[in-house]
Amino acid sequence: MSAIVTEMITFQAGETEVPAYLARPDDEHAHPGIVVIQEWWGLVPHIKEVAERIAREGYVALAPDLYHGEKAEEPDEARKLAMKLDRERAVAEIEGAMDHLRGLEAVGSGQIGLVGWCMGGGLALSTAAEAEDVGAVVVFYGRPLEDEDAIRIEAAVLGHYGELDQGIPVGSVRAFEEAMTSHGIFCDIRIYPGAGHAFFNETRAAYDPDAAMAAWKRTLEWFDEHLN
Repeated sequence: MSAIVTEMITFQAGETEVPAYLARPDDEHAHPGIVVIQEWWGLVPHIKEVAERIAREGYVALAPDLYHGEKAEEPDEARKLAMKLDRERAVAEIEGAMDHLRGLEAVGSGQIGLVGWCMGGGLALSTAAEAEDVGAVVVFYGRPLEDEDAIRIEAAVLGHYGELDQGIPVGSVRAFEEAMTSHGIFCDIRIYPGAGHAFFNETRAAYDPDAAMAAWKRTLEWFDEHLN
């Protein structure tokens, strides 16, 4: 694993200045870039730690703060922040993060990857349906897109979903998979037995270490295949 450098930065998305957490290998080489998209809690330490894990695997990870400084600790707070988030603005800021990565000397000239959890997973999918030159998307229990949006995705999509997720039923996940497959979108949708929503987040009660470890291994393999 690589030694890394981390810092808080800002980047421009249109006329908006967006704060973000940047983690990159501490070397002079060019690496693929990945945008790391927060859960509804905000840019909390867990998301920063995941960005660092990604950087140690040889990627430049950029986690935009889509709440611009606000964070939540309790579900009611998080729900309010998520509900007032303008999704179009959030997608534009994620696209801005992609552009910022492309402009860094530490990032190669290839396509950019997206990874997101919960709210961020849905935003990763929405961004992939809107943006050009997305090389790979990894979604952790993000809400599936409607068919008319799903079929606009061109990137390879890996999805991680819990069998017991009460908010995102397995049936809707499989329907999403079918829509992508029927339109020639390369995808791999995994359902983790016995896991619920937020099974990857070790700071939450729903954490499932076996599912999290398996999903993380597949995530790294996916980015290695589609971004390197």
